[in-house]
Amino acid sequence: MNSSSFNEDQALAFLQRRDLNADMLASLARNPEAMKSRKVVLALIAHPRTPRHVSIPLLRRVFVFDLMQVTLTPAIAADIKRAAEDQLIVRLETLSTGEKTTLAKRASGRVAAALLQDEDTRVVAPALDNAQLTESFVIQALMKSNAPATLFELSSEHRNWCLRPEVQLALLRSDKTPLARAQEFASKLSKEVLESVLPDSRKLLLLSGQ
Repeated sequence: MNSSSFNEDQALAFLQRRDLNADMLASLARNPEAMKSRKVVLALIAHPRTPRHVSIPLLRRVFVFDLMQVTLTPAIAADIKRAAEDQLIVRLETLSTGEKTTLAKRASGRVAAALLQDEDTRVVAPALDNAQLTESFVIQALMKSNAPATLFELSSEHRNWCLRPEVQLALLRSDKTPLARAQEFASKLSKEVLESVLPDSRKLLLLSGQ
């Protein structure tokens, strides 16, 4: 049976076959009736033999939380996951606070890291709690020149990140970090270390507290 005439149920059954090749999957992607189905689109994206020139453009048609699921599905190839993350990050500015908050809690570490640049505490706080967020992502977020003050306030008080030496150094480098917290971090370091890592604008203020 020609996949160009499949409906949703037929397309989903077709995608369960083990003998599919790239041409057969590309042919299904050209079926306008089957591709109206969210389930079919997602199954086609997830299929390991779907050509990248088919699966990656399809990500633009996928809803936000379906994209999130693509990024979190172990069986999906790493490059597809990254493309899905790219799509999510591009769309962040158009999302409601509620949608961003949900993503902050459940999305991949890379998406959570992008949400650290939000101004809203309701978004940044759960992003900092995201189990997939890594120290390197937090440091990169803190080092961005336009990082919001909210990020520095919350991360300097966070039960996990505020204990990490490298995160503390990143916080010390910015005047957006609350002064009391910066002085507390600085008190645990030698003057030599502080002088080597702090910009001139921060040295006098923090070293004077020692």
